[in-house]
Amino acid sequence: MSAAFDLAALQIDAARVTAQIAEALRRQVLKDLRRRGIVVGLSGGVDSSVVAALAVRALGPKKVLGVMMPEQDNDPDSLRLGRLVAAQLRIESVVEDITPILAGAGCYRRRDEYIRRIFPEYGPGYRCKIAVRKAGNYNVSYLVIRSPDGVQKEARMPIDAYLGIVAATSMKQRTRKQIEYYHADRLNYAVAGTPNRLEYDQGFFVKNGDGSADVKPIAHLYKSQVYQLADHLGVPEEIRSRPPTTDTYSLAQTQEEFYFGIPLRQLDLCVYALDHGVPAAELAAVVGLTVEQVEEVYRDIAGKRLSTRYQHEPPMLVESL
Repeated sequence: MSAAFDLAALQIDAARVTAQIAEALRRQVLKDLRRRGIVVGLSGGVDSSVVAALAVRALGPKKVLGVMMPEQDNDPDSLRLGRLVAAQLRIESVVEDITPILAGAGCYRRRDEYIRRIFPEYGPGYRCKIAVRKAGNYNVSYLVIRSPDGVQKEARMPIDAYLGIVAATSMKQRTRKQIEYYHADRLNYAVAGTPNRLEYDQGFFVKNGDGSADVKPIAHLYKSQVYQLADHLGVPEEIRSRPPTTDTYSLAQTQEEFYFGIPLRQLDLCVYALDHGVPAAELAAVVGLTVEQVEEVYRDIAGKRLSTRYQHEPPMLVESL
């Protein structure tokens, strides 16, 4: 039998947790990995801002490099906010525009070829995103486009188009990681990953892209706990109040819309409750959902864990007999 669910379960002592993570980072980077500092990709979001601030707490600002990697589909605010964090933390930073690399690798061309299988008119000046819609107990992915004159259309995607578009756009995360490791290698630094617990647990990352790192300082923290650290660490309010986005497609797109399906504050509680044996009937009123909706979220959490297990797997070896 589970204990009565308590909303305070996700409250943390931010000062104590900050000190614990900073101590662990110092040991991992300097002793275990034998590196001199930390590279953090700054996206302008709360997760990367918190990781950068934790890195500074661990090693000091002179041993942290912030790397901003904009491309043509990004919200311009992402670069501005990344620079704001770097300036506030007084860390060295570099800007690497990855648009030419992505264009050379065919990222945009490959993506657009799959989009035109659904919307043949898609071309220069158009914008796009992927959105998840509920269809009974299933999540169905739709392609949304907007023409240069503002006309918006959407259509359910066949699996080959979905996989093709995602495969092409995943080049963005893999290219950014390549750039991070370039700077880490030249400085003998470690690369810090920025996934929080929801992203790590639910497989919301690209394998060998943003899923790759030497250390992942906040992968054990729920999103609400990351915000608690952000407040304690003095992350700018503009970043703390910014809705979490994918910043991958040219149309604005929240993480909820693209992948998670429900607000992250609700998902935090549902993941915690599921892992602690809290019945759906007990959780429903607390999170403002019906019992049936909570049961559906529980199924979705378990389904994502199963379907994204591959992303967590290390390379398989064939041992000699």
